[in-house]
Amino acid sequence: MPITHTKAARIAGIVSAVPPDRVDNLTASVAFEKEEVEKVVRMAGVKSRHVADDQTCSSDLCFAAAKRLLEKLNWPPDSIDGLVFVTQTPDYFLPSTSCLLHERLGLRDTCAAFDVGLGCSGYAYGIWLASMMLQGSGFKRVLLLHGETPTRFADKSDRAVGLLFGDAGSATALEAPENVQTDGKWWFCLQTDGSGWKDLIIEGGGFRDRFPADQKKQVVSMNGANVFNFTIKRVPPMITDTLIAAGLTTEQVDYFVFHQSNQFMIKYLLKKARLPETKVPLTIGEYGSAGGPSVPLTLTCGGLQRPGDRPLTLLLIAYGVGLSWGSALVDLGPDAVLDHVLLDGFGGRIEKDLK
Repeated sequence: MPITHTKAARIAGIVSAVPPDRVDNLTASVAFEKEEVEKVVRMAGVKSRHVADDQTCSSDLCFAAAKRLLEKLNWPPDSIDGLVFVTQTPDYFLPSTSCLLHERLGLRDTCAAFDVGLGCSGYAYGIWLASMMLQGSGFKRVLLLHGETPTRFADKSDRAVGLLFGDAGSATALEAPENVQTDGKWWFCLQTDGSGWKDLIIEGGGFRDRFPADQKKQVVSMNGANVFNFTIKRVPPMITDTLIAAGLTTEQVDYFVFHQSNQFMIKYLLKKARLPETKVPLTIGEYGSAGGPSVPLTLTCGGLQRPGDRPLTLLLIAYGVGLSWGSALVDLGPDAVLDHVLLDGFGGRIEKDLK
């Protein structure tokens, strides 16, 4: 896909949500030697992670985030025109999990709802899709929900993933460009290299291999070297190309918000792209890698400083499974809601406001 743009919509708010169980990698990892754990923690940067139990799905995390966001915005459910649910950990093969969320949130039957099966790059793609829905098509308000529970498909004995993943959900509320005070643009770069489809894969469970005899096929397998090489090759040029298309310099962007893949990779990327560390917030230390939802999680929990009198210019950078990668150059107004909630583990009710 070439660099493209839309008329700037309005991000009214973003809320992230995590399950209550917090795992400390240094004290709770019994599958590996202590020295091995310390080395992985040092490289990947994951000190702790929030892990969903067997009864908690990504939809539960997103429901909690969406409920809080609608309450904060004082948006009635019947004002939502579209619901987009991005995930690779759905509740069921069918129906679409968006239909379950549609019912739980009490949305009207004229509200479009559908799933998008993307992972690590999903938030950049989701923002683009929601923005396109709002471009003069009759949609006025769209809820973008992005959630993943990768700890539930990770092999705890696999060092490459067993200490890396955390679970999270998010809700982003967007309004049509008519509610934006300026005539600005949002810029996107969305790309795919399907030749790397085997580099991050769960081989079993789908209809290619419905009930595999090999239990290893039911958990994720990652070719870490290939994923790393893909990322350092593809992501820096995407950052440059997006900035050039938008006519912006690095200095004019307030924050570069990366998918929280691992600390070593992110720091390598920011050096290669010549980005200042002060503009690259990290949440992987406390929350692990939650896949695509790590981008909105970093927006809510990454310590972004908001000047209060102007919007923030953000370059959202996502990459991974597919293999696919994407960027979204957007703005976040000073009145936008940013919030984060913790589930109590019982049916998605919210226990604690962490802000």
